[in-house]
Amino acid sequence: MDAAAFQESGVYYCRQLHIDSDSLSAASIDWESYDALDLVETVTGAKPKERTEVRACWSAAYLHIRYECSDSFARSTFTRRDEPLYEQDVVELFIDEAGDGRRYIELEVSPHNVVFDALISHDGESNVTDTDLAWQLDGLVSTAELLDGNTRVYTIHIPAGNFKRKLESGLIWRVNFYRIDEDPDGCREYQAWQATKAVNFHLPRQFGRLVFI
Repeated sequence: MDAAAFQESGVYYCRQLHIDSDSLSAASIDWESYDALDLVETVTGAKPKERTEVRACWSAAYLHIRYECSDSFARSTFTRRDEPLYEQDVVELFIDEAGDGRRYIELEVSPHNVVFDALISHDGESNVTDTDLAWQLDGLVSTAELLDGNTRVYTIHIPAGNFKRKLESGLIWRVNFYRIDEDPDGCREYQAWQATKAVNFHLPRQFGRLVFI
């Protein structure tokens, strides 16, 4: 299935990774064998200035996510966990296991592999009611690499123990994938898998569906 079909359906079929689930080396996942989706400009749904491709898969022990970003310029000065990474270049993942828009995980990774993770409480419409920064993803493994001067790759491995249910075929979560990209003039572009139609990523009704198969 191509990226346009994903965008239209709002569903990503997350397939199982059949390898040693404890192996997280760069060579352990053949990412090209998993479907890709492209992010769009989050207000208009238009093609972004710099492409972002996301792929995902799962194993018994981890949810695995990979972002491949065209990135001719990156602004990233934060160095400590849970600093406001969303003020600069960052990739983001929101996971709503229950699917009711009331409580979800927010995870961000900067170009220097600095992490922001929080548990978000929401009114289900358009307002965040609480951001729990004391909450953290246990055992999270992430990388951020500049491959050729213009391609930045992020890999994220979230241990299954962070989720309410074990990872298995049949799970359906509400999720969205995001990116914030700043150019040398300070202009920021906001990208999403499922466009929120606003410069606001915290609109859970717009989340797509991650289906484990």
